[in-house]
Amino acid sequence: MPTNYTPEELLAQLVSYPTVSATSNLALISFVEDYLTSHGIGSARTYNDVGDKAALHARIGPDCAGGIVLSAHTDVVPVDGQVWSGDPFKLREAGGRLYGRGTADMKGFAATVLAHVPKIRPENLKVPIHLALSYDEEIGCLGAPAMIDHMLRDGPRPSAVIVGEPTNMKVVTGHKGIVVLKTRIRGYPVHSSQLDRGVSAISAAAQLIGWLDGQTAKNRAKSTPDCPYDPPYTTVHCGVIKGGSAHNITAEHCEFVTDIRYLPEERAADWEAAYRTFAAKSVLPAMRRISPDCAIDIEKAADVPGLTEETDGRAEQLARSLTGDNGHSVVVYATEGGQFQEKGLSTIVCGPGSIDQAHQADEFIERTELAKCTAFLDQLCERLYRTLM
Repeated sequence: MPTNYTPEELLAQLVSYPTVSATSNLALISFVEDYLTSHGIGSARTYNDVGDKAALHARIGPDCAGGIVLSAHTDVVPVDGQVWSGDPFKLREAGGRLYGRGTADMKGFAATVLAHVPKIRPENLKVPIHLALSYDEEIGCLGAPAMIDHMLRDGPRPSAVIVGEPTNMKVVTGHKGIVVLKTRIRGYPVHSSQLDRGVSAISAAAQLIGWLDGQTAKNRAKSTPDCPYDPPYTTVHCGVIKGGSAHNITAEHCEFVTDIRYLPEERAADWEAAYRTFAAKSVLPAMRRISPDCAIDIEKAADVPGLTEETDGRAEQLARSLTGDNGHSVVVYATEGGQFQEKGLSTIVCGPGSIDQAHQADEFIERTELAKCTAFLDQLCERLYRTLM
């Protein structure tokens, strides 16, 4: 027998799976598969290279081009080091708020969409509704690209995508891109009293980080007041660094991680090339004059394109007509929206909850946000019963 859930009941189910990036999401995917199967809906998995995580794509309605993709990621950020008022992976309600890891980011949207499945009349849809659930969004949007390729290669092409990240159901038409770079430096260790004979990997890292910080300062100085982003320029940030072994030894090793959050009209490749050029021409030569074994290795860990505002985009037109939101909203966090758009699909971001709650201890979503999302889905289905998209 098919099982029907309220959005809150389904949210409790999804939150109970601790799908942080260090663990598998397959138990959650199996639950969703079984739920969809009970309602006569088939689905397809797209695995990661190891096979311990999977994205899931399902199509409801006719096998024809057009229609809407409703997209969510299944992973959540860790709770390590945070102080919660209760079990982060057990949904609890207080004062109209639903607390638990992922409630806002973004299992609230996934739960509301899945709870809506029994209400959809597939035989009445003029075009299909696609459900897309990814993995590893939080560590660089790693799971969506293969799923998108599979969707476009093996089935009809959708017309528009709604990525349900938390926007309080406002229509977001643009966001910054992000490229994550890991820099590993090998210096030449000597006793610190003989500093001139060695190469400190930490000192080399300081030069590189100083250059990166300088780029942010330059971007800030040349920013324009009409840029809709806050801050209205590309930012370069070092978030993690480690190196050295003792205070009296020049550090042989140092590594750090940088993210570059760039305006969508810019290119990640240009920022990466500028950084690599500075490292190769302005830092490495002096290191190798002391020891040819010194090295600077730069690895690109993630590259997520920005979401560019579209002119008369189909996704935007649809979402605005359903929500009544005619404001201009962009965000500085990255989503999988840019990856869908990169494949030629009209895309916007619109989902329940607030990004202010994402990644926080005692993360929550308001019950009223789930209700607003349910009303949005009601209107979407009614639209697709009547018209092509």
